[in-house]
Amino acid sequence: MAFVLAFVAGSGAALSVAHADPDALWRIVHGACVPHAEAGEGPKPCERVGLAHGEAAGVAILKDIHGVAQMLAIPTRKIAGVEDPEMLAPDAPPVFGDAWAAKPLLEAKLGGAALPREAVGLTINSEWSRSQQQLHVHVDCMRVDVAEALKTYRSALDDHWRAMTVALNGRTYLARRLDSADLVDAEPLKLLADGVAGAKANMGAWTLAAVGADFGGKPGFILLAEPFSLEGGGHAEALQDHDCAIAKLAP
Repeated sequence: MAFVLAFVAGSGAALSVAHADPDALWRIVHGACVPHAEAGEGPKPCERVGLAHGEAAGVAILKDIHGVAQMLAIPTRKIAGVEDPEMLAPDAPPVFGDAWAAKPLLEAKLGGAALPREAVGLTINSEWSRSQQQLHVHVDCMRVDVAEALKTYRSALDDHWRAMTVALNGRTYLARRLDSADLVDAEPLKLLADGVAGAKANMGAWTLAAVGADFGGKPGFILLAEPFSLEGGGHAEALQDHDCAIAKLAP
């Protein structure tokens, strides 16, 4: 633990997710970020720690060493991952809402200019497509080709989950529209569990993405979901670009 914290402090970045330590994210958040925030010492090594409603409902934002700007949104209580039933409970931490609220932190790492909604997405990988045993949402730029495909496809979406007729990164995702400005009033994981047959009984098999969108001037999100497969399914993070090439295209 001392070595991990020393690495974080010395690098100025957050965590390089270590396959050798599947609890590394939890150790950083629970062992450093939360105690520092509670002691009035700031959130470091995290960027932000939200504890207004207590540690059980809190979410920390951590800069991942992978990518030029990628942030991770991590509950401050122990939650294993997408399969954890606590994420479907009434008191589930607002990890997706807090993840979207970290968009300005992402933009600051890229120079400060605001990115279009469509350029940023939130992803959570399936139980079998991750290296960490603490739930975390990836906050990062979308791949240019994925963002362009979704912009074209958005008019075909409504509030029902349906298989897309175009592939994203070679994969066929289920997709639906979500009218929400900031995800504070919506819970994407519950929408997946309640809206896709069989998903609730096997949430660990699913990956989920919430990609910013604009529907005729109305802010929203495109939700994408796919089950795990040995051919690469269950890893929505692959729709993101940790180099943020799309940021160079933004006006």
